[in-house]
Amino acid sequence: MACAICQTRRPRRHCPGVHADICAICCGTEREVSVSCPLDCEYLRDARKHEKAPELDASQLPNRDIRVSEELLESNSELLEFLSRALSQTALETPGVVDSDLRDALEALIRTYRTLQTGIYFQTVPGNALAAKVFHAVESAIGEFREQETRRLGISRTRDADVLGLLVFLERLELDRNNGRPRGRAFLDLLRGLHPESTAGTSSSSSLVLPA
Repeated sequence: MACAICQTRRPRRHCPGVHADICAICCGTEREVSVSCPLDCEYLRDARKHEKAPELDASQLPNRDIRVSEELLESNSELLEFLSRALSQTALETPGVVDSDLRDALEALIRTYRTLQTGIYFQTVPGNALAAKVFHAVESAIGEFREQETRRLGISRTRDADVLGLLVFLERLELDRNNGRPRGRAFLDLLRGLHPESTAGTSSSSSLVLPA
């Protein structure tokens, strides 16, 4: 019997992504490249402990003019939790969504909320269908949050500028966690860990930390 991927080496482990036995070398080289790995795969989880995302060049970060402070995150922690949960739940419920789709959705949301700073709302929906679904889910989450806030306080205190800042934070977090693999979902894996109630249990977005 040979590895189901290279058809050359002897298989050493069962791959739930291809539903067959593969060799350790193919597991390492094809993981989240040609193989869509389930997030609960024991070999993927072990690899997460050792992989290092490419170092970010702060001067090349998008939206550098938008300041993201610890104060912004702390004062809007409930909204940040809402946004990150909307991202993770939609991605987990939509087959095929990977980190780059989440990044595309965040980029489009940021462009949309930038228009509000000029007083004109112009919705920029991603051409990528998967990213577009995430885009609409996050927009709905923002609207739902504001409705709940209004029912509770009689007014919505959430500013468009704060929403924009949180979206930029999530974009930077994605860039910080992205492992560069075409089917990579390291960012999604992080969000899922912050909101395990998507499958079971509860959590809080307070574990989110500002990327350096």
